[in-house]
Amino acid sequence: MADTIVTYDQFSSSSLNPARIICHVCQKQFSQYTCPRCNSRYCSLQCYKSHSLRCTESFMQENVVQELQQMQPDEQTKHKMLDILKRFHSEEEMDSMDEDSSADSTLSEETLEKVLSGQEISFDDLSLEEKKQFHRAIAYGELSKMIKPWDPWWSKPSARKIRLSREGTQLVQPLSEQELPEDESSDIPRGPEIRLPPLSRLSLKEPSPLLTVHLVDILYSYCFTLRLYNGDWKSDALGSVMVVLSVSSVLGQGGQPETTLESLSHCLEQICSPAYRHMGGLQFGLSVVDDVISLLALGSSALVCALCDMHRLIQEGGKEAKSENRRKMRRNEIRSTIKLAERKIYFIMCWVHEQPEEAWSSLAAIVIAEKASIMESQRSNKAENLNNKTATKGKCIIEEIQ
Repeated sequence: MADTIVTYDQFSSSSLNPARIICHVCQKQFSQYTCPRCNSRYCSLQCYKSHSLRCTESFMQENVVQELQQMQPDEQTKHKMLDILKRFHSEEEMDSMDEDSSADSTLSEETLEKVLSGQEISFDDLSLEEKKQFHRAIAYGELSKMIKPWDPWWSKPSARKIRLSREGTQLVQPLSEQELPEDESSDIPRGPEIRLPPLSRLSLKEPSPLLTVHLVDILYSYCFTLRLYNGDWKSDALGSVMVVLSVSSVLGQGGQPETTLESLSHCLEQICSPAYRHMGGLQFGLSVVDDVISLLALGSSALVCALCDMHRLIQEGGKEAKSENRRKMRRNEIRSTIKLAERKIYFIMCWVHEQPEEAWSSLAAIVIAEKASIMESQRSNKAENLNNKTATKGKCIIEEIQ
């Protein structure tokens, strides 16, 4: 017996149980879902987005309010952030003490001229004193000042015009002759070359509600890595992958952060570690949070392009890891971690593609609020340190014994 097909209007006045309901929005496909707010039947994400702006906006608004209400960090997270801030300030004081010793940590003018003129100079060509100066220059970041700062692709006007197809693939956009000489869009990473599969094909389980938090962690590691390599991760794909894995708890350690603050705290802790201190410590780490906010503000298409670029980065790093001459056990461990990170990024890229645009402005607002909270903690910590120093100065260290 054939199924009965019922339109939405007929369904409202009918009680037939075996009837298959036509989508209220497109009136073409069978409906599979019901809006929890207005009980409208719809068949797909696209129809849900267009069935009622009031429903989708109020849904996202409630999500943001709920997330903001739950943003109160636990004591462990608070202590962890305070430890990061205290470590940063102690390192800041050490840097100020070492400024005089680092003043002469540059190579001789003759050697620098050879390097800038394009002549090939190996480390063995340097004198003993120059080798010492070279090591000091690396430690204090002097050589990085000679490199022209990189402008992130997500900060350029052309990034606001990124558009992908409904399947998530790159659209072909012909350029006029006037746009050809200096085309900003050439800096923007390309989107997927093949259509992105629906999440239902990748996993039988419902996506975790923590994916938004994990996305912040992944985007932070991507932005930091590009900043570290001045936008050119291809110059050292394996090195870039190792940076991503060291900064991201989700990709590198299988972490499952439950709040945005927890995710950002872990990333900032890594940035303030000795391995990356030369980048600028906490202040630079907070500026990378702004990069994440900028990417979220650009919307789904830009996020998919960023994740697609990161996916290529991980793939290229995996290829280099196979040819690396490391100890077998260590090499297999790295390759396994890279492979798992590759799958995670692809899954979250497909998930991002299916989310409504309103989700990203809401997530950006949460990240902004968390950054403000971290900065407020930083100011409070500075004031506390200053008060402690003032109190110490006022104390009598040695008392005369009567």
